[in-house]
Amino acid sequence: MKVLIVDDNSSTREMVKIILQRTGHEVVGEAGDGDAAMKAFTELKPEVVLLDIIMPGKSGLQVLGEMRALDPEAKIVMLTAVDQDEVNSRLLSEGAAAIIYKPFSYDDFEKTFNKL
Repeated sequence: MKVLIVDDNSSTREMVKIILQRTGHEVVGEAGDGDAAMKAFTELKPEVVLLDIIMPGKSGLQVLGEMRALDPEAKIVMLTAVDQDEVNSRLLSEGAAAIIYKPFSYDDFEKTFNKL
């Protein structure tokens, strides 16, 4: 799958990129904030977006809403260190396809992408 990685931490983006490439996915772009994420989303048309929740400027939740407004069928997987039922429910009700929790493992990505 063609994937866009959105996370304000460059080390996290690099780690995710390595995992995805080793599992046969193509990373078509990276972004470190919400505005860059929206630009990359519209230009690159990824099949899947991996989107961090806590970023400077626009939050991942705001970006999720904007992406879903542009493409209601977009597959957006949230990356988060926040494991709270209220937050998780809101992400899923706003259209997230799945949630991967930090710290993550290779298996987390494999299971998630198999479901997509």
